[in-house]
Amino acid sequence: MTTILTGIILLIFGTGPIKGFATTLVIGIITSLFSAIFITRLIYESMLTKNRVLTFATRLTQNAFKNTNIQFIKNRKPFYILSAIIITIGIISLFTRGLNLGTDFTGGRTFVVRFDEPVNTVDITNSLAQVYGQTPQVITFGGENQIRVTTKYLIDDDAAEADDEVERLLYEGLRPYLGGDVDLETFLTDYRQSSSKVGPTVADDIKVQAVWAILFSLVVIFIYIFIRFRNWQFGLGGVAALVHDVMLVLGTFSLFYGIVPFSMEIDQAFIAAILTVVGYSINDTVVVFDRIREYIGLYRKRDRAEVLNMAINSTLSRTINTALTTIFVLLVIFLFGGEVIRGFTFALLIGIGIGTYSSVFIATPIVYDTIKKSPEERALSAKKRS
Repeated sequence: MTTILTGIILLIFGTGPIKGFATTLVIGIITSLFSAIFITRLIYESMLTKNRVLTFATRLTQNAFKNTNIQFIKNRKPFYILSAIIITIGIISLFTRGLNLGTDFTGGRTFVVRFDEPVNTVDITNSLAQVYGQTPQVITFGGENQIRVTTKYLIDDDAAEADDEVERLLYEGLRPYLGGDVDLETFLTDYRQSSSKVGPTVADDIKVQAVWAILFSLVVIFIYIFIRFRNWQFGLGGVAALVHDVMLVLGTFSLFYGIVPFSMEIDQAFIAAILTVVGYSINDTVVVFDRIREYIGLYRKRDRAEVLNMAINSTLSRTINTALTTIFVLLVIFLFGGEVIRGFTFALLIGIGIGTYSSVFIATPIVYDTIKKSPEERALSAKKRS
């Protein structure tokens, strides 16, 4: 449900490919839910009628995470401090280095150009600066023979002639690296792989929509958690963990852009990754919260810290297994999915890892720290039992 909510928010605030991604995400979740409830049940019933033995573990994993008793609540403060230190480093980086904003947020024209031989981005930057009269951004994009050029030259001019002029000057600046027999038409059809333009007004609108999308998703999820669990402490713990996740992902992208050998631009795809991480992380947290509510009803006389700790330990296997299977898939996409989506996939990889951490070490401990300490006063509501 939480991931569907973030998918709907992406549909409302996203444009172009992001709206398509959100549509695919929502359809995928609905079909996955249908197959899990109906198709899986039919398969299991068929196997059971044939007296087949169903096993859900191997000899290697059947005893994994059984009877674990890790003191998550007791040891929560060191993890608070660890997260605070990392977030502080990220905030300092955000104020000093900033973020590598893409054309979606700054405006400009972007061209992806492929050459026959490897090229030097510094030389190309100098050549294009001479023809444009301003220095464009030139980075290696994929292999060493492919670059991405971003320029704001004539970005305020909406005339078709301006687009033609920018492309002509791009050709003039790159001609020494193309060979003598490549004309403008051949360059545009064979060497220029793609081009896009975002005007300054559109860029400002996209930036505002991105901020509202993230804020609105946090508010919607708080309301959903509050209604579902009938306690504001659960809502606060869930949203605090999500803010923690978003800040760490932003800090990572601020710290490492220009250092890692792939693009870490902040664009609409990055916002989609952030909201996907938000949906995944809160879904993980809700599983733990559900177990807490169940255990509060079962163990009414036990200390709250013990009950919350039991709930986290009992869901640890599910938390780790879900995270690892998702991370394995994302890792394959990151390695083999191509340069265009590598930054997007990296944001998902980092976010899901951090989201798994926060659902265990941040969300539930915050719930514990905000409930009433008196054992005579029930601060958390138990799950209703028939």
